Amino acid sequence: MLSNNPEICLQATGLTKRFGPRVAVDRLNLEVFRGEVFALLGPDGAGKTTTLRMLSGILAQDEGQARLWGFDTLRQARQLREHLGYLPQSFGLYDDLTVAENLNFYADLCRVPRAQQRQRLPELLAFADLTPFQDRLAAKLSGGMRQKLGLICTLVHRPRLLLLDEPTSGMDPVSRQEFWFILHELLKTGVTIFLATPDMDEAERAHRVGLMHQGRLLVAESPQALKEAFAGELLELRTPDLRAARRILTGQPYLRQVLAMGDRIVLTVDRAEAAVGLIEQTLRQAGVTNVQISETEPGLEDIFVQIMRRQEG
Repeated sequence: MLSNNPEICLQATGLTKRFGPRVAVDRLNLEVFRGEVFALLGPDGAGKTTTLRMLSGILAQDEGQARLWGFDTLRQARQLREHLGYLPQSFGLYDDLTVAENLNFYADLCRVPRAQQRQRLPELLAFADLTPFQDRLAAKLSGGMRQKLGLICTLVHRPRLLLLDEPTSGMDPVSRQEFWFILHELLKTGVTIFLATPDMDEAERAHRVGLMHQGRLLVAESPQALKEAFAGELLELRTPDLRAARRILTGQPYLRQVLAMGDRIVLTVDRAEAAVGLIEQTLRQAGVTNVQISETEPGLEDIFVQIMRRQEG
């Protein structure tokens, strides 16, 4: 049942989408609150883009219901667009138009009166630090600058909610930092931001994170609440022979989980202090030496894997 709480700007109930026999989004229930950044986190194919396309009114769901600012995404899509800005993964910039011409085009498309454009568009260019580049062709922009231009094109009509689909994908670290600075500045104006991302570090910047896997929303909480709910403690193990160490430790009764991650093995245990000696003894008896073990805090990746395996189990 949909809520009438005025602080809820986005609500989905039982939202489902199928493509033939494949269920892309499976009975999604979600609430996003006014003025927050909500990150929908999941790997490619999890259903994030399909979810955003349904919420934006572009794609019709097969089951369920969704409302944004009280507008039904199917029956009131036209009214909804006045309050919504949607930035897909491949935003439709025109490469043969300049930065300013693209911005003017989208302002006209959103029916922003010319009198408002004369004030609004220079503000947006300055806001995104694109004023010096307003006469540059979009084809000549870097990836980060294209994304910033795409973002301000979605802002021309002053939307109250932004849907962003992997907005920093492919950006260099500096451009990503600049983009997030812009998003946090937008929050000060009362805009609510809903973004999809496969990036764990990026999701940490959000007020709340929804973990999505194979079309299902597993959990939606703040990053801190997710960390506090993590079952067990974490150890990092490094050794020159990671493959042998993983093989030997997998299945040991005192280990909840053994996970290879790059140049280390992450071990989930009940009590780190008690487990370290057992791990060292097990490896030493198997001939694996030069082992370094240290305690560490769980990140979103560790939490995601634990919740995912719990659901599958």
